Amino acid sequence: MIKIEFPPHQFNTKLENNTELIFDPFRKRWLMLTPEEWVRQNILQYITQIKLYPPSLIAIEKEFLLGELRKRCDVVVYDRNALPWMIIECKEMNASVNNRVLEQVLRYHIALPAKYLLITNGKHCFGFEKKNNRFYEVDTMPDF
Repeated sequence: MIKIEFPPHQFNTKLENNTELIFDPFRKRWLMLTPEEWVRQNILQYITQIKLYPPSLIAIEKEFLLGELRKRCDVVVYDRNALPWMIIECKEMNASVNNRVLEQVLRYHIALPAKYLLITNGKHCFGFEKKNNRFYEVDTMPDF
């Protein structure tokens, strides 16, 4: 398991029509502040502030085709050659980060082959690195 401490960050939130919204500085728009969105916004701050991943190489809710199905990855980090380098799947804090979630991100990997896969619910974070066509668990977040 990877230990992550989210950096302090002053999120811009507001209440509109009894709905709490958060401003996403990456997508530059207001979004409903769901428990999953809270995890996604915090992991984005972690990878850009602490791990120094370039924001210009990060796609959020990246849509792609898996066969005939339209799917979306929570976060895709690209390398400097514009190839998928890491897929991050976020779940709300009360959701289990289990084999079902891992299978989900492995399906995404079929269409977006990346060297690293990360699954998190904000409390627990598991990472995997692909080497020699196999995935191995890692205990630290990779440096970019």
